[in-house]
Amino acid sequence: MLFINRGNLDQLLESLRGDYRVYVPRSMGGSTGYSLLGESDTDYVIGSIRSFDPLKSFYFLSREKVAEDFKPDILRDEKPPCIVGAKACDLKGFRILDFVFIDDEFGDPTYMKARKDGLIISADCTDVGETCFCTAVDINPWPEFEFDINLSPVDEGFIVTTGSEKGRDLVESRKNLFSDAPEDQVEAVKQNRSNIKSRVMTSAQEKGIPVADRLKWVIKKHYESDIWKDVSEDCVECGACNTICPTCHCFLLYDQKSDGKLARYRMWDSCMINDFARVAGNENPRDRLWMRMRNRFDKKFNYFPEVTEEIGCSGCGRCTAACPGKIDIREVLAKLEV
Repeated sequence: MLFINRGNLDQLLESLRGDYRVYVPRSMGGSTGYSLLGESDTDYVIGSIRSFDPLKSFYFLSREKVAEDFKPDILRDEKPPCIVGAKACDLKGFRILDFVFIDDEFGDPTYMKARKDGLIISADCTDVGETCFCTAVDINPWPEFEFDINLSPVDEGFIVTTGSEKGRDLVESRKNLFSDAPEDQVEAVKQNRSNIKSRVMTSAQEKGIPVADRLKWVIKKHYESDIWKDVSEDCVECGACNTICPTCHCFLLYDQKSDGKLARYRMWDSCMINDFARVAGNENPRDRLWMRMRNRFDKKFNYFPEVTEEIGCSGCGRCTAACPGKIDIREVLAKLEV
């Protein structure tokens, strides 16, 4: 393992601005959000908890033009993204999004290009959010996959681990910025991780969330239950839970004419909205809100485990924080366990 101090990390990120659009986490009104790193910019925070904006928003844009006058307009000429401080729950989202968007024949070119050329400098969580429950879905509050370099905050700097060939090459090319990690700092990382994991586990257990290997079973068991009607009563059908989720990926296509040109756009869609499942003839197989609520949970905790062996939820708790109806995904899962 290696060590990098804060000053050298500033230099590292500044050097990356030539090849990447570098996004860093910043304190914003009591939360953490991403924005571009500017020249000689050192106003960012590493650690804390996940940002309020999901990582998918840099790879699968909320709205983008995909064709113009029936000609593809999908490979934008811009620097790839470098995301700094990404957390384990967001990295889990890649396991779902990659399944959906990466394919040799039918894959999404813009997503695949960003994934191939982008850089992930992740970081351990150093705190626990009010709505966090990552351990309940078998994720630790520190990155273990899908990163190039990971930063574990310690006194005076960060313990550095590499997770890819790209990450190892980057460290080697700037090895003057790194030093061998002191053994006491490595031990401090282990202790910090243990403490944070214990806090998340305690929080999840207090909510009564089923253990990960039971989630699929409880969804099937209660598929025809009245629970779905009960929990959907406070839903205002805004779609916030879908748009803020790091694993939700549904979209719609629409055409727009401007300046004599016809362009096709793609934008995020929400399975909680009434028109989402509407088909020709004005038929709708999920015309009741409780059906759409059930479908959302079934896809995350039943469908994806069956087809990918991955739970389609990262335990980030963003959906609970964003919901104006105060629907808590943890409480819904606890009701299913009864």
